[in-house]
Amino acid sequence: MLARARDEARTGLAEGGIPIGAALFTRTGQLLGAGHNRRVQDDDASLHAETDAFRRAGRRRDYAETVMVTTLSPCWYCSGLVRQFNIGAVVIGEATNFHGGHEWLASLGVEVLLLDDPECTALLGEFIRERPELWHEDIGL
Repeated sequence: MLARARDEARTGLAEGGIPIGAALFTRTGQLLGAGHNRRVQDDDASLHAETDAFRRAGRRRDYAETVMVTTLSPCWYCSGLVRQFNIGAVVIGEATNFHGGHEWLASLGVEVLLLDDPECTALLGEFIRERPELWHEDIGL
């Protein structure tokens, strides 16, 4: 599942955007929707990777049995999305480059798995070194 999110992150980078990817799955591994950070490409500050994946998944009556897989610890905005729709689990590629709201989600009963994936860490880390101004814009610095 993380491979799909990493592929989305690479797609975002190739499009000139920020390399963060996400995918929403059922607990049995069925892909519901995948996306990547599209803030730059679509000139839309709300299009983070998790929101893109969520939007592409379409409507569901219940999200408790879904898993949001993301290459980076979700920011507060995306953590709010997980909380608002009661997404049951979050799998995170890395939290080295950015430590978002995943501990808050865990405290609320969301199952959180932090993988510390070296590929995710390197992909975003290199981007931050090369484009710090765009990264700071993305995280509100």
